[in-house]
Amino acid sequence: MKNYLFPIYLVTAILLVYVTAILANLSTAMILFAFSISPALVIWMVYSVLTADVEVHSTFEEKWYENV
Repeated sequence: MKNYLFPIYLVTAILLVYVTAILANLSTAMILFAFSISPALVIWMVYSVLTADVEVHSTFEEKWYENV
């Protein structure tokens, strides 16, 4: 697994746990904790994706609709 995919999977998993905890009426403390750390997790995810060392070989004009 590539380094920039780990934050995406982790933040998505925490989001699913958060939504499930709300729907299942689980511990309010766990729900509030997940809600309180979510902005930091999203910022970390966005930063890691934007700073990922991924080289793109095609331009926007070449693969606009990925129909090549």
